[in-house]
Amino acid sequence: MHVLDMLKERGFIAQTTFEEDLYKAMDKGPITFYLGIDPTADSLHVGHFMPIIMASHLQKAGHRPIILCGGGTAMIGDPSGKTDMRKMLTKETIASNVAAIQKQLSRFMEFGEGKATMVNNGDWLLNLNYVDFLREIGAHFSVNRMLTAECYKRRMETGLTFLEFNYMIMQSYDFLQLFKTHGCRLQIGGDDQWSNMLAGADLIRRKEQEDAFALTCKLIMTHDGKKMGKTEKGALWLDPNRTSPYEFYQYWRNVADQDVERFLALLTFLPMDEVRRLGALEGAEINEAKKVLAFEITRMIHGEEEAKKAAEAASALFAGGGASQNVPTFALSAGELAQDGRITTLLASCGLCKSRGEARKMVESGAVAVNEEKVSDIDFTITAEMIGADGLMLRKGKKGYCRLMLNA
Repeated sequence: MHVLDMLKERGFIAQTTFEEDLYKAMDKGPITFYLGIDPTADSLHVGHFMPIIMASHLQKAGHRPIILCGGGTAMIGDPSGKTDMRKMLTKETIASNVAAIQKQLSRFMEFGEGKATMVNNGDWLLNLNYVDFLREIGAHFSVNRMLTAECYKRRMETGLTFLEFNYMIMQSYDFLQLFKTHGCRLQIGGDDQWSNMLAGADLIRRKEQEDAFALTCKLIMTHDGKKMGKTEKGALWLDPNRTSPYEFYQYWRNVADQDVERFLALLTFLPMDEVRRLGALEGAEINEAKKVLAFEITRMIHGEEEAKKAAEAASALFAGGGASQNVPTFALSAGELAQDGRITTLLASCGLCKSRGEARKMVESGAVAVNEEKVSDIDFTITAEMIGADGLMLRKGKKGYCRLMLNA
């Protein structure tokens, strides 16, 4: 099966430029493509996952990936999908973020001679001569056309800075640069990048009179159109220090029944026959499919051992054992506990609740338990003796767990 047909079958593709020509270009032999990731944090999150998996599929089909870390474009900030200007980052922070992201990406792509290549657009963007750049590149961009792009239209009411307005031109220049230095003819990314990617492919066609293509994947959404990837603590990060393997596993274990088959197709490498078999399960059996989904994604991100630990912890807690050592823990000193050991404070501190206000509501609604004993008093206080040497298990709802421990 052609890789583009396979990507369609699995539900990836949102938009493509010159689709028929892209098929022909791929049929002639391997093409070089690139995926850009701006290092705005020291970890990737689940929103990056779809285009990374798509890049992996393309590499497995014989095509050559370039992963571009945006050390230059991160200095500006992409306005796509944002209602406010992004926080300005220092060069030192960006460099540190690039190093962390490069390490994470090695889990998904094969790097090395003749395989995937990693580049940083700071190498060519940060030393550009502004006037020369405007004359060479800026002359090919129509402001009227740029303002029709979705990434800019949404910001016109709240305010769009000239700094951000340059982002599309910078990303387009990246594509041109990679075309010249690596023969790159295809850019892939999330569908929120469509306007920027279209501009880059058009710049190559204008300046070089050569074919260039853009291919976007759908964003990770639930069956009812809600954006995926948010947890009670914020984004669903791929860094285990930000989102533990257990929390990561539980996130996918708890997806809606209607989303299981689609996520198995998009976020795992299981054969489609197996995806369809698992997706067809009904009633209580669909939980087996959810376990497969959670295990496969966690294994890809955190490795086989951590995925097994997360699965075992989830099974132990579901069975009521509550004794697994793989459950997220929150450690505090006896002094901190003596200062404020109220259940509402501890639920907020350990991350099970966003705030003490939410914790109060959870306690009042009967959704909180301590060592599986329901707590209904918002002034309930936990002592060092209650925690002891083995720890104390807090539960919010049916599936939110955290073990309290005392620092030695």
